[in-house]
Amino acid sequence: MADLKARLVDKALAEGFAGVGVCRPDSAPGIAERLDRFVAQGRHGQMGWMAERMQWRGDPAALWPAARSVVMLAELYTPDHDPLDVLEQRDRAAVSVYAQNRDYHDIVKKRLKRVGRWLVEQEGCEIKVFVDTAPVMEKPLAQAAGLGWQGKHTNLLSRELGNWFFLGAIFTTAALEPDQPGEENCGSCTACLDICPTHAFPAPFQLDARRCISYLTIEHKGPVDEELRPLLGNRIYGCDDCLAICPWNKFAQEATEMRYLGREDLRAPALADLAKLDDAGFRAMFSGSPIKRIGRDRFVRNVAYAIGNSGDPALVSGVQGLCEDSDATVADAARWAVGRLKDGRTE
Repeated sequence: MADLKARLVDKALAEGFAGVGVCRPDSAPGIAERLDRFVAQGRHGQMGWMAERMQWRGDPAALWPAARSVVMLAELYTPDHDPLDVLEQRDRAAVSVYAQNRDYHDIVKKRLKRVGRWLVEQEGCEIKVFVDTAPVMEKPLAQAAGLGWQGKHTNLLSRELGNWFFLGAIFTTAALEPDQPGEENCGSCTACLDICPTHAFPAPFQLDARRCISYLTIEHKGPVDEELRPLLGNRIYGCDDCLAICPWNKFAQEATEMRYLGREDLRAPALADLAKLDDAGFRAMFSGSPIKRIGRDRFVRNVAYAIGNSGDPALVSGVQGLCEDSDATVADAARWAVGRLKDGRTE
């Protein structure tokens, strides 16, 4: 089995993954308790799917009782530019690095299936593959598998990879030798906590999604609380601040998957252009992109908030036409934006 594991690692790296680790399904104790507290405090916001099937999220062994090992794999999407630079361009939109090109779910899942099929051929075992859509707590399992540790921003960090990587999981009936779990190496650093515009971290290693810009711009339906709107800045889909500021990124490896490199039209798109998108235009622009799943209305809502935060009166005409939009939330966001621009407010 040790030889099989070594060959499995070689296969996964040859397929393009940057890191591989193995743990048992029950190797991440405390998941259930942490999840229970998170949900009980309401910190999951509108993400009802997180509260559903909690017995599976809290106990990976219950998800598939026949599984004896979990293979966790890291997929790099390291940006070739500083994602914080666009935040100074107030008439431009900031799109999270991971969403600037193809949807990672499709790319990672196909790669996982190729590795999984190889394992089945070698061992005659059974497998199930997961990429961020099943009730699997990938980050605690990845730490248990030795890929890194959950930093103070709750994302996974690696001494070798930084924190720009996706996670995929292969559950298998094969009994593979587990790796040593990752150890926390954040030390006294609080850079990720200090940079958060909305103070979404109540304490180190804790996140309140209701204040997280990634949650607010992607998962949250309806109007965003007015106290939080100015803090969104020009971020219209996700937020990379806590990832980009992490000192461990000085060791980050370059991404080799070209389909993750940012499209030129999404690195710093003009807010005025995005505000013009109707449903057909939105679908055409974001075909094959993870952005497509939030729909035109939520996307344009975010664009209107960003315009309202731009301080650029030249953008009033671009958002004025949205004040009577058929979607009530978009219309509300547009009126808010127009009011701020006419008042000359930027904070």
